[in-house]
Amino acid sequence: MAITVTGRKMPVTDALRQYAEEKIGNSMKVMDINPLDAEVVLSVEKNPANPLPATCEVTLWTKGHVIHVEENEEDMYAAIDVAAAKVVRQLRKYKTRVIDHRMRASEKAPAAEGGAGEPDFDALMEELSADDAILRVKEIDFEPLTEEEALVKIDLLDHDFFVYTDRDSGNVNVLYRRTNGGYGLLKPKE
Repeated sequence: MAITVTGRKMPVTDALRQYAEEKIGNSMKVMDINPLDAEVVLSVEKNPANPLPATCEVTLWTKGHVIHVEENEEDMYAAIDVAAAKVVRQLRKYKTRVIDHRMRASEKAPAAEGGAGEPDFDALMEELSADDAILRVKEIDFEPLTEEEALVKIDLLDHDFFVYTDRDSGNVNVLYRRTNGGYGLLKPKE
């Protein structure tokens, strides 16, 4: 288990680094999932009109999955606390939906090897700023997934949308979270 703490356009003090490593590390130890690596990025927005300027982003990499959490609060310590609590919830969701589901599937069909298949997907989507300037570009692999696997991925990443290649048709689909609840799926016409 490795935890990396960095600051985005801000220095990270030793006390802040130690606090983040302790809180996020304790959250990761609770679920006991191996291998698990984490990156914590801390930033403070300089806009005085923003009531929640402190941001704590946590990205966890585990066997074939990426879990992303981002929280904003009034001060950095509070942002780290809220992000650590959310990390525990996301890891619990990962453990119950992915790991336990795989264990049940392997118990039902021990002779079928590779049937469930674990897609190796390690990417985060492009982030756009409020003024539409591209701040970060990420290259991603479009691994073939089913709709159910894409639903698990969008929950683990905690994003509003998720782009993937449909395993059956080979088309690129977009799964998105609807504002009134539920999910929507965009796919090309045949």
